[in-house]
Amino acid sequence: MEGFEALTLAGDGPDGVELAIVPEAGMVGCSLVHRGEELLGQRGGLATYVAERSTMGIPLLHPWANRLSRRQFTVAGRDVDLDLHPELVSVDPHDLPIHGLLAGAPGWQVARHEDRPDGGVLEASFDFGADPKLVAAFPFPHELRIRAVLSGENLRIFTIVRATGDTAVPVSFGFHPYLRIPGVPREEWRIEIPVMEELELDEEMLPTGRHESSVIDHGPLGERTFDDAFVAPQAPAKMEVSGGDRRIAVALESGYSYTQVYAPADDEVIALEPMTAPENALVSTTALPMVPPHESYEAVFSIEVTG
Repeated sequence: MEGFEALTLAGDGPDGVELAIVPEAGMVGCSLVHRGEELLGQRGGLATYVAERSTMGIPLLHPWANRLSRRQFTVAGRDVDLDLHPELVSVDPHDLPIHGLLAGAPGWQVARHEDRPDGGVLEASFDFGADPKLVAAFPFPHELRIRAVLSGENLRIFTIVRATGDTAVPVSFGFHPYLRIPGVPREEWRIEIPVMEELELDEEMLPTGRHESSVIDHGPLGERTFDDAFVAPQAPAKMEVSGGDRRIAVALESGYSYTQVYAPADDEVIALEPMTAPENALVSTTALPMVPPHESYEAVFSIEVTG
């Protein structure tokens, strides 16, 4: 795909889905096809994602999701200085670091890629601590492991962070599944997002620390736009977008306590984002999970397609 080798998993039968992941481009999920139609927003495309770190498909955001308020800070007793290797860092329109250090990164090692009667499994790992630049910018040695399991119309993505050094590792990663309903106008997409608690954001889109009760009305997306942060709905609740005879449901099964909902006016996508911590948690240390030395943190979310 666009010059990159993609590994695929295919569900069984005419209504199964086919997933394509590119290990050499940060393990990005670059395609999710159902009945011959693409369900992921391609945005700038795969090559642009690698060259410019602009997000598309289902990208991993690690070691933080969304924005940080500073480039230098102290967390878990260690100093982080992202300016040591600015070439690794993307910035938002406010010049804030955004979406981690691994967008489009090579270096993933595929450990398993196999078919199953109703789908398949793809598993790969990344040794963050083995890269001098990465561990200089974020001084917490660890290993990442992603396992994608496709069964028919259901995709489950397991992400494991294992602390490989003698220091605890802060956990603040997330994913941005950019979803779309092909053949149905954006305004006719129906959303059902059962959140109940919103994180107040300031003018730079950073959490202020205050929460408030909030409900997203179920029904047509219409002209509504979103770029909002929430406490995740409790499992097994699902966040859904539907249209025509197709429904896409995202379930935050474990390890994801927060979510971001993103639906811009100028792109026919909606991102229902699994997040392990609030935005800017590495700086604020608010609700920041920690992995003790030589232990692991696992988070699981799923995408189910029906129709």
